[in-house]
Amino acid sequence: METSLRYGGSSSNSLRIHAKEKLPIDSKTFFQVHGELDTEVGRPNYCSALVRHFYPEISASLGVGLQYDQDEKFRYTVRGKKSFPISSSGLVSLNVKGRCDSDKEFQERKGRAAAELSWSLLNFKDGQDVRLRVGYEMFEKVPYMQVRENNWTLNADINGKWNVRFDL
Repeated sequence: METSLRYGGSSSNSLRIHAKEKLPIDSKTFFQVHGELDTEVGRPNYCSALVRHFYPEISASLGVGLQYDQDEKFRYTVRGKKSFPISSSGLVSLNVKGRCDSDKEFQERKGRAAAELSWSLLNFKDGQDVRLRVGYEMFEKVPYMQVRENNWTLNADINGKWNVRFDL
């Protein structure tokens, strides 16, 4: 199980505990469940279950599932991601990703789409891997960035939203 501690200046000022488990269905498909506990209110604020399939021959993935959030909204979700390697090593890539969430009656829909440039620096220093991402959220028209160093991740956008994550 993957667990992380998350804190963000753009959401509630509380520490959240996030957990994710991937259960293999076959070599390219797995069932993924994850959820988040808000320590301020002492209850889960999000949970999700997805079936994700990877297409390694085209560097893409597709996921379909259900999610439930703190506003007691049950939603269907579809998400996809495609990576276009820029360098021969695959350490520099252009990623295109999108998702669509819909309410249970398929009346209210919310989409997200982004394009991002990702650069992985393996052994930046001895035992330290770094990944830099710069992206653009197309529907909200917001540039963002991510810096990841081993277990630490910092996300920020041009509107001043930010969060930090520590993978346990």
